[in-house]
Amino acid sequence: MEKINVLIIGGGASGLQAAISAKTNNPDKSVILVRKEEKVLVPCGIPYIFGSLHSTDKNILPDKMLTNVGVEIKIAKVTKVDLENNICHLSTNEKLYFEKLVFATGSIPTIPKWLKGGDLKNVFTIPKDKFYLDEMYTKLKGLKKIITIGAGFIGVEMSDELNKEGRDVTLVEIESSILNRAFDKEFGDKAEELLTSRGVKVITSKGVKEIVGKDGKVQKVILNSGEELEADAVVLSMGYVPNTKLAKESGIELNRYGFIRTCEYMRVEDCSNDIFAVGDCAEKRDFLTRKLCTTMLASTACAEARVAGMSLYELSPCKSFSGTIAIYDTAIGDTAFGTAGIIESKAREENFSVVVGSFTGMDKHPGTLEGMHEQTVKLIVAADCGMILGGEVFGGSSVGELTNSIGFLIQNHTNIKALLSAQIGTHPLLTGSPAAYPLIKAAEVVAKKLKRQF
Repeated sequence: MEKINVLIIGGGASGLQAAISAKTNNPDKSVILVRKEEKVLVPCGIPYIFGSLHSTDKNILPDKMLTNVGVEIKIAKVTKVDLENNICHLSTNEKLYFEKLVFATGSIPTIPKWLKGGDLKNVFTIPKDKFYLDEMYTKLKGLKKIITIGAGFIGVEMSDELNKEGRDVTLVEIESSILNRAFDKEFGDKAEELLTSRGVKVITSKGVKEIVGKDGKVQKVILNSGEELEADAVVLSMGYVPNTKLAKESGIELNRYGFIRTCEYMRVEDCSNDIFAVGDCAEKRDFLTRKLCTTMLASTACAEARVAGMSLYELSPCKSFSGTIAIYDTAIGDTAFGTAGIIESKAREENFSVVVGSFTGMDKHPGTLEGMHEQTVKLIVAADCGMILGGEVFGGSSVGELTNSIGFLIQNHTNIKALLSAQIGTHPLLTGSPAAYPLIKAAEVVAKKLKRQF
């Protein structure tokens, strides 16, 4: 029986990051990552296989990220985990004895039980599975009428990418705006306007009643309004569930949403201090409300993985995971959207008293420069203390890093006054004007409202 120090189960983003963090923080320890896939996909890049990359082979996480730091990779399926004796059984009949174990088994797409027709031919989900996606790409090549159900970020990105191939793409969303869990309606409406201008048909405020087929193959989608949409293929983007079957079979307790229960150091609750869980399979709490949530994002997963890697053999109160801020970006053409923390509608729903400020400016200065893009920043701030609770951004390619900046402000409980006194670096080709920097100007709008309030 092979004896190792740290065993990681799962080769996705969280498993990769957990293994790297485990090895770099404990260079004297042996670290093995076990995964069933020969090649692992970049999860956030999956939609772009269908319109930009044209191949799963251009969307691969490189193994050198692991092997260069001394992590060993084993290609096998884990069939059983004996937590009492710290033994992991593999499909290759190998047994691994471990000191520390990290579950990083990710998530799998879900098809609602109520959805009739989800098992028809040419009805697809979007798993992180190279072989499935290769087959899906091939089957979609000759098909023209595509219906995407679900307008979260994957559904939106898939629709936009499929549209690039000259297909007739319709995106259906039951809520009143797309991207509604991540953005307030004004941002969702802007995204819908952009998608429509690029040729994607968008239907909101209407759910799907059933998918109808003929001879076992999808033929049309019937909406709850009674409308019928012809379809050569249907792409289901209706959410993911944690992949926790192995954990449950090992005797690990799951929370009410099916996630592995963990503490802020990513240790599995009710287990020894040797068992950890990270990524989509691990329990999530909202950074602000502390409520259990179902947010599954690579940004959250990798942060959890770093915390686990640093906490395997020694805990530090400075190295804990204090909840997901749900930081996320997407792009439609050359226009990007970013969000971090709580959005306005959710803040009010949770009974936070908030003040909101928005500002629209330019991402370069002067605005006559080539490649300039309009940039809007919206800040959600606690009315009683001025703490920044959330932010939403619309603009060009700089949105990604601007969203990250807002994320840092939220995680560090920054007050709006501290932001107003912050020193920022600017350059004509890279940012808005120092006198009209949209993030600072949005803060000024909030500050004025707060001053009037008191």
